[in-house]
Amino acid sequence: MKLSFKSITAALAVSGVLATIPLQVQAADEQFVPLFTYRTGSFAPLGIPWADGKIDYLKLVNERDGGINGVKLAFEECETAYATDRGVECYERLKNAKGGASGFDPQSTGITFAVSDKAPIDKVAIETVGYGLSQSANGSVFKWNFPLLGTYWTAADVMIQDIAKKLGGEDKLKGKKIALVYHDSPYGKEPIPLLKARAEANGFELQLYPVTAPGVEQKSTWLQIRQKRPDYVLLWSAGIMTPTSIREAQSTGYARDKIYAIWWAGSEGDVKDLGQVAKGYNAITIHNTGESKGKIYDDLKTHLYDKGLESGKDTKGSLAYNRGMVISMLQVEAIRAAQEKFGKGQHMTPEQVRWGFENLDLTEDRLKEIGFDEMLRPVKTTCQDHMGDDWARIVQWDGNKFNVVSDWYQSDKQYVDPLVKSEAEKYASEKKITPRDCAAES
Repeated sequence: MKLSFKSITAALAVSGVLATIPLQVQAADEQFVPLFTYRTGSFAPLGIPWADGKIDYLKLVNERDGGINGVKLAFEECETAYATDRGVECYERLKNAKGGASGFDPQSTGITFAVSDKAPIDKVAIETVGYGLSQSANGSVFKWNFPLLGTYWTAADVMIQDIAKKLGGEDKLKGKKIALVYHDSPYGKEPIPLLKARAEANGFELQLYPVTAPGVEQKSTWLQIRQKRPDYVLLWSAGIMTPTSIREAQSTGYARDKIYAIWWAGSEGDVKDLGQVAKGYNAITIHNTGESKGKIYDDLKTHLYDKGLESGKDTKGSLAYNRGMVISMLQVEAIRAAQEKFGKGQHMTPEQVRWGFENLDLTEDRLKEIGFDEMLRPVKTTCQDHMGDDWARIVQWDGNKFNVVSDWYQSDKQYVDPLVKSEAEKYASEKKITPRDCAAES
């Protein structure tokens, strides 16, 4: 039988449509979560447990729950080595993959800066738990950015609060000298505006010590610290820069209990090889310590560990691993919130997931239900507030493990809010963004 050209063309057209059906079904049955990681490079000591925690929570949701209301989570790692150009390449490659990315956790302030201009065009959320652009807490300007649980301004302010408490009140800060030793990058520079505002208001002298990446050469920095003798040192480091700082502090005789490190410099991997050398070292955290306990770890043992499905046998239970789980949990809960509005058991588009991030409401009961009640405080986001509640506390290394040594703090809004407002307005003006009317949207 001979087929006409028209018949052949029609048959090919039908076969072409049929060939796309499995991909469409897969997209409907799965929700894609891209994972930026840095298992290589100078920040790898932090990046490895962070990535393992992120992946293991996604695996747990699939194994324990069968996904989110039956929608399985698909994920793919993309190695950035903390390099901004590689992060942008990962973003471009994965933003439209498998039905669209359910948001990005760039794991780098520099990458966050680079993709924040792209996100409104591509309509995909940027999730930065504890980092990123601090002013992006303002959801009316930063529709697509979510610096959940706290920013570097949160961290810097809480450090100052804890120092003031130890001194006997904020009035005792006057005349003190506080140094910032920071990674000379967008990440390291983020706390400076808050610390300058605090220094002016509280009357302490702020000393700034930038450290060139990757941070393995710090002798001159700590010799200056020995000469100028600040009362406290705030450390904004990550990866191999952190143990280098602690060793230099020891060699110049600077007391480790006078050092306060940002959360990315406050995990077991940063200090375990130093042992007693790091004793007294303080760090800030947005969740409790890295103890392997509670319902979340019971579930991990049953559904992953006992089956040999965990991503990192040596990283589980660490502070960085737990933080990775927190990040993925917030991602999952944003997808779940989106499903509540747009359709349970359905694949959510990137725009719908963005709505979920903006409408998170993790109550104490909900945190208990999913096993995070011993790790986090409740958090709620809105159109205006893309950060939610910014609880943080101080942990201290005793030579063997980190212990919680403070109550929960929240940032002092009299210092943080004016910065968020002014810097968000400046950003909107520079980028020609018309802020949303959140009152009208609600």
